Amino acid sequence: MGTRKKVHAFVRVKPTDDFAHEMIRYGDDKRSIDIHLKKDIRRGVVNNQQTDWSFKLDGVLHDASQDLVYETVAKDVVSQALDGYNGTIMCYGQTGAGKTYTMMGATENYKHRGILPRALQQVFRMIEERPTHAITVRISYLEIYNESLFDLLSTLPYVGPSVTPMTIVENPQGVFVKGLSVHLTSQEEDAFSLLFEGETNRIIASHTMNKNSSRSHCIFTIYLEAHSRTLSEEKYITSKINLVDLAGSERLGKSGSEGQVLKEATYINKSLSFLEQAIIALGDQKRDHIPFRQCKLTHALKDSLGGNCNMVLVTNIYGEAAQLEETLSSLRFASRMKLVTTEPAINEKYDAERMVKNLEKELALLKQELAIHDSLTNRTFVTYDPMDEIQIAEINSQVRRYLEGTLDEIDIISLRQIKEVFSQFRVVLSQQEQEVESTLRRKYTLIDRNDLVAISAIQKAGLVDVDGHLVGEPEGQNFGLGVAPFSTKPGKKAKPKKTFKEPLSSLARKEGASSPVNGKDLDYVSTSKTQLVPSSKDGDVKDMLSRDRETSSIEPLPSDSPKEELRPIRPDTPPSKPVAFEEFKNEQGSEINRIFKENKSILNERRKRASETTQHINAIKREIDVTKEALNFQKSLREKQGKYENKGLMIIDEEEFLLILKLKDLKKQYRSEYQDLRDLRAEIQYCQHLVDQCRHRLLMEFDIWYNESFVIPEDMQMALKPGGSIRPGMVPVNRIVSLGEDDQDKFSQLQQRVLPEGPDSISFYNAKVKIEQKHNYLKTTMGLQQAHRK
Repeated sequence: MGTRKKVHAFVRVKPTDDFAHEMIRYGDDKRSIDIHLKKDIRRGVVNNQQTDWSFKLDGVLHDASQDLVYETVAKDVVSQALDGYNGTIMCYGQTGAGKTYTMMGATENYKHRGILPRALQQVFRMIEERPTHAITVRISYLEIYNESLFDLLSTLPYVGPSVTPMTIVENPQGVFVKGLSVHLTSQEEDAFSLLFEGETNRIIASHTMNKNSSRSHCIFTIYLEAHSRTLSEEKYITSKINLVDLAGSERLGKSGSEGQVLKEATYINKSLSFLEQAIIALGDQKRDHIPFRQCKLTHALKDSLGGNCNMVLVTNIYGEAAQLEETLSSLRFASRMKLVTTEPAINEKYDAERMVKNLEKELALLKQELAIHDSLTNRTFVTYDPMDEIQIAEINSQVRRYLEGTLDEIDIISLRQIKEVFSQFRVVLSQQEQEVESTLRRKYTLIDRNDLVAISAIQKAGLVDVDGHLVGEPEGQNFGLGVAPFSTKPGKKAKPKKTFKEPLSSLARKEGASSPVNGKDLDYVSTSKTQLVPSSKDGDVKDMLSRDRETSSIEPLPSDSPKEELRPIRPDTPPSKPVAFEEFKNEQGSEINRIFKENKSILNERRKRASETTQHINAIKREIDVTKEALNFQKSLREKQGKYENKGLMIIDEEEFLLILKLKDLKKQYRSEYQDLRDLRAEIQYCQHLVDQCRHRLLMEFDIWYNESFVIPEDMQMALKPGGSIRPGMVPVNRIVSLGEDDQDKFSQLQQRVLPEGPDSISFYNAKVKIEQKHNYLKTTMGLQQAHRK
């Protein structure tokens, strides 16, 4: 386990024009805050009222931007989450103090986004920086409203409302909410879409202190799972980040809540009171019991409060004198939270599939070591591999010879061979039983006493008397099937010579069948000298029985009426886009998908050649550098020894001359290879352009097909003229019923205005626009349905 550490507590002061400078002062280190109250003179001369308080925290954020808040509070928690540590960031404070703004920010402005959107961006940025690991991201969004659990992402078409109420469940791995949907997301834009979808489903209300007051506690959880791309690595790490936006505590006298808002405020204050009790208990080292189960909020946050987690609290307060009493209450809560300690540790797990593969490799190595050991001890005939068919056949032959008496003993080699010997004993015994039964079937006809069909057929043939006894049955013996010879006189009992008992089987079985028979279900046959049935009679009886049984088992066959080709039924909820995309690539988009794969393979081949050429160029460059150093050394050596000239020409030795020739050849190769590399880069650029075009075409065709197949209602498709200039897919879904509003143009203008200031905001605004389009479409559809009903 990791070392224990205290919870980090920060205070963020809401900006205001009426800041109480005389009552609220900050320390020089920006880590303390002092509160001063004037004494109430109405209490008289003896007045023991406390007037000064001082709170030591991890940071005071006054007039701080959203960037500074995230860097100070959340960046380290999110960064450590990708290393396997759980993290929780909680916003607490009075209603209207800025908790939701700190956590979510203003979604209309990218710069004012809060901790939650920034955390999602940081997670995906860090994933891109870790190419050695395959990291999956999952998301859930839980709301606790009036002590009831709700899934804020249940409105998605592929989720739907839960039939059973959600419950909080504990197991050895921790606390989780049963029934809460968890969504896999691989892109930053998809994560933002889930966030905005959940935000639109939150419950808010208005009162005198806050026009958009959150009436519920919300927990947005990011689940991370990181696997190494190295196949031999069987360990992987998991973690989760809980981002908690608590509903604000409120004084009913100030908020003026009534009716439903009053009921909500009661539940909110009650749950926050239980949360404070749990924090006080966690801060007391002598307490054994922590009251986590008093409310749903503390129960859901059991892992985060004092567990295996990096915990950070952001306390939002007012800076006005009128709210000083609530500010003191919030600061006391932050001070109590600083007394709580957590024990963060890396969550390591093991991949069972990779463990099996590693164990198989280790087993193969151990077998090789055993083989070496056996060869050194002259035991080369011992094998540790599973026996093949030839070895099993040899053991079967040894067992048969041992039973026949031609083999005195079977040599024992290994434990695997001993087990196989016993197995072959069982096989040989079963085969002998089947051979005996097959021999008896060729001579006698066996019937089951419970087989009514067979007995009825025998009675028709005159082989059974009125009492149900077979003709020729001796007294005191079990009945047997036989025809009494004509020489037998009535009343004269034939003396049986020998009696052989065998389990009966059904006559419907084919003659010569060798499967074993259960003796409990069948009766026994008694044969004597006068009860032997000729083989021809056996055949007649069997034929008659088989015909009778076939007649009784014939059922009318259904008529082969031609099947009408059914029209494909449209599903109630559209499939997820990844699933639909795979179907599209295999069917309607197979041709363009094939072209895309071919272009991509050509691009990869060019890139591979460019990489090899670059490596070759680098090798030539290194060789040129080595040759230059050697040539410079030869020149310096020649200068030290003195210059030799002949008729005005410099004379050099043979070694220096060879180095000059070598350097010349290397430079020639370098220029040639560099030219090839330039050509390859031009080809790569062109191939990349083709791949991008194919990808864009494939995605565009998929969007059109998906909208036509699953999104656009059938009644709207029927409304579009089949031969007209407008067809489904050409018009965006949100504009089918509202062609006058051009959201795409607005979005393009927004991109042009915002992107130069925030290049990373594209996924943020894409998700926001998609959610707005979806809700506009749903509102329009509902309006059409209501108008149709009227």
